[in-house]
Amino acid sequence: MKRIKFSLLAVLLLPTVLWLAADSLIPEPFSYFSFRTVFMQYSGVISIALMSVAMLLALRPKWLEPRLDGLDKMYRLHKWLGIAALVVAVIHWWWAQGTKWMVGWGWLVKPAKAGGGQTLGVVEAWLRSQRGFAEGVGEWAFYAAVVFIALALVKRFPYHWFAKTHQWIALAYLALAYHAAVLIKMDYWTQPIGWLLALLLLGGCAAALLALTGRIGAGRKAQGTIVALTDYPALRVLETTIALEEGWPGHAAGQFAFVTSDRSEGAHPYTIASAWNAAERRLVFITKALGDHTSRLREKLRIGLPITVEGPYGCFDFADAAPRQIWIGAGIGITPFIARLKQRAATPDNKLIDLFHPTADFDQAAIDRLTADAAAAGVRLHLLVDGKDGRLNGEGIRAAVPEWQSASLWFCGPPGFGQALRADFVAHGLPPERFHQELFQMR
Repeated sequence: MKRIKFSLLAVLLLPTVLWLAADSLIPEPFSYFSFRTVFMQYSGVISIALMSVAMLLALRPKWLEPRLDGLDKMYRLHKWLGIAALVVAVIHWWWAQGTKWMVGWGWLVKPAKAGGGQTLGVVEAWLRSQRGFAEGVGEWAFYAAVVFIALALVKRFPYHWFAKTHQWIALAYLALAYHAAVLIKMDYWTQPIGWLLALLLLGGCAAALLALTGRIGAGRKAQGTIVALTDYPALRVLETTIALEEGWPGHAAGQFAFVTSDRSEGAHPYTIASAWNAAERRLVFITKALGDHTSRLREKLRIGLPITVEGPYGCFDFADAAPRQIWIGAGIGITPFIARLKQRAATPDNKLIDLFHPTADFDQAAIDRLTADAAAAGVRLHLLVDGKDGRLNGEGIRAAVPEWQSASLWFCGPPGFGQALRADFVAHGLPPERFHQELFQMR
């Protein structure tokens, strides 16, 4: 989370510092309207910079994943960049529209425009001629972006509609990029703030076009076919095995992929529940009926159905120097640990590992398979069923693993549960960097 906060702060501070090198929030002479002029420039610069970086992150750049500790963290940053851009854009909009309303109400008196007479270059003259149109385009694009971002933040809004409407933000961005390019002060383009904005606008527009044409992740897609389906009704879980064609580069245990079984539904992210074997070329996904899409998978999936898989993504890969590890897979969060158990059984190592699996549902066949996988991998399994074994907490883990201080912790499950465990262990002396949590939320 520190990387996310630092990155968000950097995206805010860098354009701020460069803008302050080019302009000032204390104009001379100082008045409401002179301040409004410079603040509109500043807020517009910050808002479009935030949106541009958010658009670039939407490309899921592979090189950036390890630097931000995985795509899940990148998407969290993408979300907060969008929220920050929305807040700044609302302030920017209010200074534009609110001032016009106050002038109309008689609360403010608009100063007379300065006389003309200056000779403008061809480019500046053209930009000046576009100002009225650019203001109108920006206003309506702002309203559209507000709606799309608000829908993205409503968790009850169906995922497939979220995916479609979220893509339309790219159209709003292109309109806002035009608005910014026309209305940004001409002098800025010859200074570092202008150079930064030019790069961000070009990159953001390219990202928007890739999003609108469905090209994001195109180079990381592989085709496959469903070859096996195993249902666990008591757990509301479906295990799907896919045989892949050429194109999948392999994956590390703990990574995930975007899976498309129905183009109208779009791609959904699922953790991979199998170790990679290049000879067999198969992936296993375990999905729980938690929403409208996953609840319908039993009826929609069938043997022989073509599948598109994009990835792999994520840095929840169990790689560290700690001599022992503690894994906590809560509910369906057990999935990445199943993949690691299979990988460890095939290629053993010397780490001492305890796996805690708290679950509200129980299926003997699934538990038998998990127990067998843990035994084959040399991992000590701690199973806790709600209502019988009580709830898992930090005290229980430390009692079961007295040597916990030499371990790293790897958690996948409900975010609130993970945050509570992290706070508890950090309070007891665990270095924060040794608690690894998958933030498996794509919205």
